[in-house]
Amino acid sequence: MPNPNITFDHVHLISKDPPAAANWYVDKLGGDIVRNVTVKGAPQVYVEIGGGTMLIVRGERPGETTGNKPGLEWGVDHFGVRIKGDFEVFCASLKAKGVVFSVEPTQFNPTTQLAFINAPDGVSVELLNRQDKA
Repeated sequence: MPNPNITFDHVHLISKDPPAAANWYVDKLGGDIVRNVTVKGAPQVYVEIGGGTMLIVRGERPGETTGNKPGLEWGVDHFGVRIKGDFEVFCASLKAKGVVFSVEPTQFNPTTQLAFINAPDGVSVELLNRQDKA
């Protein structure tokens, strides 16, 4: 049973170049930069995509290196965004913007189309077009 006290809040990404990565999400996925601050000595850019999904893109903090953070190798594999409307047209528009697909658009099952794109800093983004059950 779903817990109504829990809702999704954000995806937090660590980037070598936070402003450039944030601008990639703006340019390629139509996001909006809603906040740009420094937190614990590192730039942190908040990008809203899809009218409510928040990406927080931050840089390395003083004295920190991503190589010494335990667990990063086993962290998030990817995050998925749901695409409404014509999936093929949306994917074609990304290709026209130079976005690289690691998995080309495909019919995954009878109700779901998917693709994977490469985002900055080795992040993988899954694009999904799911037909709602009637």
